[in-house]
Amino acid sequence: MTDLFEASGVHPPDAPLADRLRPTTLDDVVGQDHLLGEGGPIQRMVEAGRLSSMILWGPPGTGKTTIARLLAKAAGYQYQAISAVFSGVADLKKAFEQARIRRAAGQSTLLFVDEIHRFNRAQQDSFLPFVEEGIVTLVGATTENPSFELNGALLSRSQVFVLKRLDDAALDQLLTRAEDMEGRPLPLTPEARQALLALADGDGRYLLTMAETLFALPPEPLDVQALASVLQKRAPAYDKSREEHYNLISALHKSVRGSDPDAALYWLARMLNGGEDPLYLARRIVRMAVEDIGEADPLSLLVANAAKETYDFLGSPEGELALAQAVVHLATAPKSVAVYEGYKAASKAARETGSLMPPAHIRNAPTRLMKSLGYGAGYQYDPSTEDGFSGANYFPDGMERRVFYAPKGEGHEEKVRARLERWAELRAAKMEGS
Repeated sequence: MTDLFEASGVHPPDAPLADRLRPTTLDDVVGQDHLLGEGGPIQRMVEAGRLSSMILWGPPGTGKTTIARLLAKAAGYQYQAISAVFSGVADLKKAFEQARIRRAAGQSTLLFVDEIHRFNRAQQDSFLPFVEEGIVTLVGATTENPSFELNGALLSRSQVFVLKRLDDAALDQLLTRAEDMEGRPLPLTPEARQALLALADGDGRYLLTMAETLFALPPEPLDVQALASVLQKRAPAYDKSREEHYNLISALHKSVRGSDPDAALYWLARMLNGGEDPLYLARRIVRMAVEDIGEADPLSLLVANAAKETYDFLGSPEGELALAQAVVHLATAPKSVAVYEGYKAASKAARETGSLMPPAHIRNAPTRLMKSLGYGAGYQYDPSTEDGFSGANYFPDGMERRVFYAPKGEGHEEKVRARLERWAELRAAKMEGS
């Protein structure tokens, strides 16, 4: 229920700075020009005077709630808001019934659902008939990836718009508005002001909350060190079980694969600073060694495994340096997926060929019966041959020879490739002579 202040658009005098600075038109929203600027998809809806159901997906403090409220105002819709944190089925039924009554009176309803991802699947399904019939225009807000958290049926009836974290220019614009409202500048040196923007981490609401704290201080400018003592450092936006986790580990892995040690160190530090389990990172680093480097630098697997053992032995924070060393080694190592691709191809062939037996000459013959059946007959011990290579067939009888491992010649695999080519020539010569 709205109170008199909210209904009139006037904020009570003790309202937080962030509330007092809420934009009154869509043009006042900062940092989302790709959606609200000239030619933006939401701006086009407003100009047409007809809104479609949508999901606003973005980090905290980027304007999701504000955009929904101003959309309703600009399009002439009745604004109704519920939060999935505090609402249940009864609240939804009530909201839908109120919207139905308004529609009968010729009034459209914009139903804003904050934290919509917190509704379970059945609750999300309850929106479908009301959205389809046009009883409500749904605007859902979420900080989580809609692909993972929302029903496909609901997504198919909504447009998903991605809100960007506020950059320094947008955050500075908010600070300037706050200073204009207060009638005085923030008590900060230029360096401290820049540090304040960094502390906000793209969250406009958090920035204004910190600014409100600073306005209450004496007017003497604070430097960076004094600012840090006044404001508690904010934990980085990182959830080990959500999409951000997968985004960052993907960035780390791809930086290593792309041979960029600097970027790899940055993403490693981001994850560790966010509270990621170092042993999870150690396991992923081992995977990088076998998946992306392989025989191009066999030492990489030893380094990666040693980093895991070192972390087990030292713990944090010293053990994290071993992870950093492994990441740098892998990023600067030559890359090869020859083993990775070779094993995938061999696995496919193994599934296709079923239960073909090894050729008789490489089967063990521990009993007289097996020897009489030809097990082990004609086997050549390669190290004892003249070339150290017998050229014998080791594939199943009835299966043509296949090449699974095909190194391109990066790093250590340059020598491996040369040996394989020499053995292929010897094998062909021995087959011709047999």
